Amino acid sequence: MQSKAAPSGYPFRRHRGLIGLIEKILLVSIPIVGILGIVDVFLFFGVGFWIQQYLAVLLALVLAVTPLIMPSRREEQDKLPWYDLVFSVAGFVVGLYLAFFYPKLVLTLGNVTWERVLLGMIAILLILENCRRFFGWPLVIITGMFFLYAHFGHLVPGALSIRGISWERIFTHLYIDSESLLGIPLRVTGTIVLAFILFGRMFFSTGGGKFVSDAAMSLMGRYRGGAAKVAVAASSAFGTLSGSAVANVATTGIVTIPLIKRSGYDPHFAAAVEATASSGGQIMPPVMGAAAFLMATFLGIPYREVALAAIVPAILYYLGVFMQVDLEAAKKGIKGLPLQELPSLKKVIADGWIFFIPMLVIVYALFILLVDPDMAGLYASASVLVIAMLKKSSRINPKKLLSILEDTGQGVLDILVIAAVAGLIIGVVFLTGLGYSFTQWLLETGGGSLFILLLIAAGAAIVLGMGMTVTAAYVVVVILLAPALVQAGVAPLVAHMFVFYFAVLSFLTPPICVAVYAAASIAGSEPMRTALQAMRLGIVAYLVPFAFAFNPALLLRGSSFQVISSTFLAVLGVGALSVGIEGYLFRSLTWLKRVLFVSGSIGLLSPWAIVRAMGIIIIAVLCFAEWKLKRDENSTEGKK
Repeated sequence: MQSKAAPSGYPFRRHRGLIGLIEKILLVSIPIVGILGIVDVFLFFGVGFWIQQYLAVLLALVLAVTPLIMPSRREEQDKLPWYDLVFSVAGFVVGLYLAFFYPKLVLTLGNVTWERVLLGMIAILLILENCRRFFGWPLVIITGMFFLYAHFGHLVPGALSIRGISWERIFTHLYIDSESLLGIPLRVTGTIVLAFILFGRMFFSTGGGKFVSDAAMSLMGRYRGGAAKVAVAASSAFGTLSGSAVANVATTGIVTIPLIKRSGYDPHFAAAVEATASSGGQIMPPVMGAAAFLMATFLGIPYREVALAAIVPAILYYLGVFMQVDLEAAKKGIKGLPLQELPSLKKVIADGWIFFIPMLVIVYALFILLVDPDMAGLYASASVLVIAMLKKSSRINPKKLLSILEDTGQGVLDILVIAAVAGLIIGVVFLTGLGYSFTQWLLETGGGSLFILLLIAAGAAIVLGMGMTVTAAYVVVVILLAPALVQAGVAPLVAHMFVFYFAVLSFLTPPICVAVYAAASIAGSEPMRTALQAMRLGIVAYLVPFAFAFNPALLLRGSSFQVISSTFLAVLGVGALSVGIEGYLFRSLTWLKRVLFVSGSIGLLSPWAIVRAMGIIIIAVLCFAEWKLKRDENSTEGKK
């Protein structure tokens, strides 16, 4: 058996012989089916297919291969129980049934028949079991609570009470309806996300990952705290391609964390830098995580609008991390890496300039040609195939291409499972009308206060995201909370972006902060101490969403003057916040001055002019006073 890391924390199992061949065929078929669905290849032959039929085939492949390669528990790592074979066959059947009969099924959605109920129940149970194998019980329990609400909702008192729905209708609706299992989450994941995961796998397999790492090392490594700055730069670049914070930590952390520790940083700080930088990759354009593509689809706007809106907050996030890393280095006297350990930037560019081309293709396709994101991902993948031919060492032969396709299929499994679960939750919400009733309940609970609603949304996104992926947390929270924010006066894009940010922060916020655990295991640091440090490094992401909720200019919504002035003050505010958090500017700061720096930074992030003015005054006075004190100290030391 062979194994690779799985999201659950223990390896995939891979078999030899006939079972191994079946696994390879199923995994390779996943990206192939996805590509066929994106280009709608059968339309060229005059044959029309519903997109849901493509998705049903994808679902069949996922449900068939996951029980084979993802063990139910660690003890089954080296064996294949008989029931996993049964689960595999059953999953393939329930998916293909939808694929073959969907055009007829959708026309008779209201009909409840025994085979629909049976197959729907089997499909739902298999999806939840696969979800448990990948991510444990939290999301399974949450989804089960939605099911119980749909059936026993008549027992719930007050505004959330509904008429109970029969299990037969629940299973049938969730299985067949185009807004449930085969709805937006699976459609976005099976097309857009799959296309970009394919691109990422091709980019890294041809040497693009090494180019990114070497470029970051040559650019940042020589400066104070250079090892940590390399981690921030490299992890942001890797993260925007991978879309997974944990995968990013596992990929770059094994290189960057030992470097950071060796340069003089504490182990918990090294792990926190990697976890924070990796998590931020999901909010960094041009390619963000799956949730960002879902956001564009939910809002009915082009993805490029989401990417453009995310630029300033993402810059502020990484600016905060960079400044804290730099100030920590100054405080501890940590120098840059030795020049002999750094690659030559000139040589790195000369050897790897071709890897700029795929990224330029993505930007050009999304923002100039205005093509759909899934096609942009395929264009970028095709460009990798072309540029790989320019260097013998990076060329992709048929065997290597099959390996990339297999790796892509395996890499997208957990995201497709999460998308299926998210579709089930959305289906329950639509079936029960929970979205509307929950919105009214929230508005009453908030008492008309937007700030209270924002606090509820932030807390819910973090809590629900613990132990879940960003995509799942975003879907659950956005369908329940975003409508209330919109009804309270928040613009739809702003409301979705707010929830999205706090879903990402679930990877850093204890007690269940999976990106932190992954980094801490590499660094050999205490997880909770690492998590608290990661929250400090990523503190901008906890504050900036509130800032853009009240001041959408930070999302490029407003006049040029509003955008420029708000961004400039936000940059100053992030700098002041970093100084206050680290307790160092030109020298170590007292607690009172740290509190004043933090207070002034919050003032600069405020949308109200008078508060901003107070923030500017506080920061200006503090900076001038610290500069003067440091100058006087240097003058005194010089006289000695």
